[in-house]
Amino acid sequence: MAKNRKNNRDKAKETNWQERVIQIRRVSKVVKGGKKLSFRAVVIIGNEKGQVGVGVGKAGDVIGAVRKGVADGKKQLVDVSITKSSSITHITKGVAGGARVIVRPAAPGTGVIAGGAVRTVLELAGLKNILAKQLGSNNPLNNARAAVDALEGLRTLSEVAQERDVPLEHLYA
Repeated sequence: MAKNRKNNRDKAKETNWQERVIQIRRVSKVVKGGKKLSFRAVVIIGNEKGQVGVGVGKAGDVIGAVRKGVADGKKQLVDVSITKSSSITHITKGVAGGARVIVRPAAPGTGVIAGGAVRTVLELAGLKNILAKQLGSNNPLNNARAAVDALEGLRTLSEVAQERDVPLEHLYA
């Protein structure tokens, strides 16, 4: 009986994660007998409460690739500090490969103004009012990783006060 309750709790923890596949690509590898075909899936996973990750999985079938991508995404999770207005604390930039992303806070009621994979990352992180711009590459994987990099660089006022060894009230002055 107690074992069943534990399994139900584990399932409840699993269900609050949302996953979105942003790209599925058929890739091939040349081997001695010819070409070996497999699938690469880029998956974004988040709980809409401040945690988000990007994962990549490769397998012989699409379902297996997505499953591996979800597992990889859970390993790559980052925590995002979200303000009361469902935005971020300050402007930040992220880079991954040739992709650069600029993310800015927005006023309540603005919504998510971003494109492609960046939009998916921000939505699954739980941000509701935010502006973002992709610069450079159009590669969905690099843009998603750049968005995660930008979110990872966010700091709260209390973190800044602690780093500077000043009281939190001193930053507001």
